[in-house]
Amino acid sequence: MDVYEAVTSRRAVRGFTDRQVPREVLERVLSAAAWAPSASNLQPWHAYVLTGGPLAELKERAGERLASGDAWDEPEYEQYPSALKSPYRERRAAFGEQRYGALGIPREDLEARQRAASANWQCFGAPAALFCYIDRDLGGPQWSDVGMFLQTVMVLLRAEGLHSCTQMAWAKYHKTVAEIVSPPEGLMLFCGMSIGYEDVAVNHPRTGRAPLGETVRFVDGR
Repeated sequence: MDVYEAVTSRRAVRGFTDRQVPREVLERVLSAAAWAPSASNLQPWHAYVLTGGPLAELKERAGERLASGDAWDEPEYEQYPSALKSPYRERRAAFGEQRYGALGIPREDLEARQRAASANWQCFGAPAALFCYIDRDLGGPQWSDVGMFLQTVMVLLRAEGLHSCTQMAWAKYHKTVAEIVSPPEGLMLFCGMSIGYEDVAVNHPRTGRAPLGETVRFVDGR
């Protein structure tokens, strides 16, 4: 698989088989992803990879919290601005319509949407998950470095025939994740990432992208 195919075939997969991901594959991917760029080579990402018993324990604890109606943890960062402006507002709305529409869930059925969203905390059945932390003292540029690391991981996973789904949803249960991975006090959970082999029986249509002219300007004097 060449790099173009890896990039363009990457998508958020929300249905995985229980086929195990070999440890050596995860090590190969993460060793190569360490070469992702970061300003002044700070490498501000801190990744924890869960499989087997520890991941099963996390899923169980998250499921118990969800079933009991336990409130989400106090947010440590703002996932979206309180008032998204155009065109971001429309893009987010279109994503929601497509995702829940594919599941046959109408916009007004909030309960069904919440049930569908709950699959986040089971990693959509994935047998491996990565949890990415950043130091609380770092700023916006370092967050962008973390994003480049995560993108590199996802593209390399595609090169290995794997799929993934990044999930800020895990930040809502960051205390539960911390119970399993025991991060140092100075680290903040940014997101989780479900990793595994795609369950092709699960319908998850790919979200489109804005046309090039909407996001890119060529300034070349023509």
